[in-house]
Order: sequence, then structure tokens, then C-alpha cells
Amino acid sequence: MKRYFAAAILFALFTGQAGASPYQEMFPGRAFSDAEKPLLQKLDFQQGAIKLPAAKATMNVPEGFYYLNSADTKKVLVDIWGNPPQAAEGTMGMIFPVKYAPTDIAAWGSIVEYSADGYVSDTDAATTDYDELLQNIKDSIRENNVEREKQGFQKITLIGWASTPHYDKSAHALHWARDLLFGDDAQAPHTLNYSVRVLGREGVFEFDFVAGLSQLKEIEQVIPTVTTLVQFDKGMAYTDFVEGDKIAAYGMAGMIAAGAGAKIAAKVGLLALAAAFLKKAGILIVIVLGGALRFAKGLFTRNKTPSA
Repeated sequence: MKRYFAAAILFALFTGQAGASPYQEMFPGRAFSDAEKPLLQKLDFQQGAIKLPAAKATMNVPEGFYYLNSADTKKVLVDIWGNPPQAAEGTMGMIFPVKYAPTDIAAWGSIVEYSADGYVSDTDAATTDYDELLQNIKDSIRENNVEREKQGFQKITLIGWASTPHYDKSAHALHWARDLLFGDDAQAPHTLNYSVRVLGREGVFEFDFVAGLSQLKEIEQVIPTVTTLVQFDKGMAYTDFVEGDKIAAYGMAGMIAAGAGAKIAAKVGLLALAAAFLKKAGILIVIVLGGALRFAKGLFTRNKTPSA
């Protein structure tokens, strides 16, 4: 009996750390369509302390957000948002604000990944010329567009910084945002590519937001929260670095350049949501930007410094 009682206590403690809730509890009082319900039923919405052993860290998800694990993230990116399976490769999960369900047209979220590339020095954070870096990234994207258009895909134009790179030294977090345009239509909606990098002793947590440019202000408001979500295990924090630890082959500027194409089209690249829940207020929204994600992931792979 004592053994069963002890097991029950352990179970309660474990489930109390990261509670998984069905969509009815996460979005009380909301009415969803018959097309949305079976998709949402497949997801476990988690809050609280999320253990991420591969990153030697815990992500503490507050009440204003929810977390989806890697399997559920794939369901969102592929089954709900209509991206190819490659879009979900390597993800640890996603975080969303509780005001949105993944099936909402206005929904935005951040893909969570971890790169065990080693300790990234922050010594160049204050000396990097971010305007020059921006021009270099623009040139790289422009060069890649030649091959991209040969393959029949729309070109990508980096308009500029939507938010200039900023390094929060106290949180050891770097964040920046890019304003992107797909295709030749200058009047087309712009895409926001907002990135946050939280530095640790052995690698970097990567948060890449999937949203529209019109949601920039909304996302900027949550950045201070996002930069403090990660708690590295004892001895694994950025300040725990000691001589002899693995050093990343890039600094702050290289980290920004490496992420130039990461996840920039995960939501707008190949959206193929069912018309049943795209059709709101009598307007059918159809977004077709074929192959954008393939270019994005290709650019990321080419520019990223490989792990040793």
C-alpha cells in the first residue's frame, strides 16, 4: 500500500510540473467549428515547467502561454497550417499565447529549437555594424533568388529590420526581426521573421516567431517574457562557462546571419487550411507562396556553422 501511495505522490508531482489540458479547458467558452474540433482534440496544451533534457534545461511556460511538444508541433505545422513535413524537423515544440488557438487565422506562435554548437561569445554584440550585416544578408538572399526563380518559386525580398538587433546582457538573450516580402507584388502582405536566441554554456535556445508584420507590436510586448522562459540546469547557464568548454564557430553577428532564412515561411509559405475555417465574414483567404519554406531551410543550412 505504501508503494502505491508513494507512486501516486510522484505522479501528482510530475503532472503538476507541466499540466497537459484538452482544448476545451485551454479555451473555455470558445466555440469551434466542426472542422477545427478534431484537429484540436489531437493536441495536448501544456503549461508550467517543461523539461527539455536534450538542451539540459527547463522551459517555464506561464499562464499567458501554452506549449505544444514536438509531435504536436508537427501536427500544427503540417496538418493544420499545411506545410511540408520538413517544416517540423528538429523542433522541440512551439509556444503560443493563450488568446489564440492554432486554428485561428490570426494565430501566431514561436517554434522552439536548440543548437548544441557550443558557447557563443557575446563580445561582438556592442561592436557589430548591424546596417552592414543587413546589407550582407540582403545580398545573400538576392543571389539565392536567381536559382529559386529558375525552379519556379517566388523570390524573397528582405525589406529591412522590423526590429534592430538588441542584446539583453542580463538575460544573455539576443533578439531581432526582419521584414520580408514574397513575390513581385509590392502591395502583398509582408511577413515578420522575429527571432530570439537565449545563450547557454553549451548551446543556444532558438525561438522563431511565425507571424505577420502587422503583429509586430503584439510580439514585441511578449519578448521580455520569452527571454526569461528558459532555465538551464545547474552548471549549464551561460555564466557557468569555464576554459576548455566547446566554443561555437560564430559570434553574435554570425548567429543573426545563420538565422536569415530560418522558419520565415512556416506559416505563409504553403498554407493549405481547410476552407471551412479560413472562410470568416464571408471572405475566403487563400495564400499560396509555393516553395518558400524550401528556400528558407536551404538558406539556413548553407549559412549555419555545423556542429563539431
